[in-house]
Amino acid sequence: MNKNVQFITGLKGVRSIVAVTAYDTIIATIADRADVDLILVGDSVGTTLLGFDSTIPVTLDMMVHHTAAVVRAKTSAMVVSDIPFPVAHKSFETLLNSCSRLMQLAGAGAVKIEGGAEMADKVSKLVNAGIPVVGHIGLLPQRYHVLGGYRKYGKSATDKTDLINDAKFLQDAGAFAIVGEMIDAELAAKISKSIDIPLIGIGCGSSCDGQILVSTDLLGLTQGKIPSFVKKYADLSQSIEQAFKNYVDDVIGNKTN
Repeated sequence: MNKNVQFITGLKGVRSIVAVTAYDTIIATIADRADVDLILVGDSVGTTLLGFDSTIPVTLDMMVHHTAAVVRAKTSAMVVSDIPFPVAHKSFETLLNSCSRLMQLAGAGAVKIEGGAEMADKVSKLVNAGIPVVGHIGLLPQRYHVLGGYRKYGKSATDKTDLINDAKFLQDAGAFAIVGEMIDAELAAKISKSIDIPLIGIGCGSSCDGQILVSTDLLGLTQGKIPSFVKKYADLSQSIEQAFKNYVDDVIGNKTN
């Protein structure tokens, strides 16, 4: 069964939504065989695969390229594509055209947009145009240079009020789900209970309506530091390195076929 907007929203209160990132056909195919619900082609491709220090250099063309690669896996999981920096803050016409490229050319089933209440008007217009939207609140990596780094959100009274309002505004605008990143666990649980659409968490504790992790983090492929909340389910980096070493030894020793 192909999973769509109605399937994802219908899981709220039934069971946790399982989401991961993928950036190519191979990982998308394997993740789909594991029966994940949602595959996000994140602009995190910049820091995971492309060698950038942040997501800022990732362009729309890059997102179209990687989204199309994931879509070619023909997954039953819903494929959602990130709107990269700073497209969502340009004119609505530019944003609409960008979403159209990701859906018409690349084949995404929905788009994800960073930002809360300030994005609600554009989200509403996109939904009215037939484009499903996932919101994104809490830590917003595209604002890396403004933030000066990453931190936990939802500790202060202002944070709490703002984040609850962000979630409600996005829901009212028509978003079918929201990703919450690095939000205090107690507040994330409160946000989840305050809205009728799923809150999918990353670094937000276990009380959200689902979880999402970066595939290279959970597979043990990330080179360098990974967030403290990530559980590594494999150490593929070590396995792959050993495979290459074995190959090198065989070639040098003339043991290959």
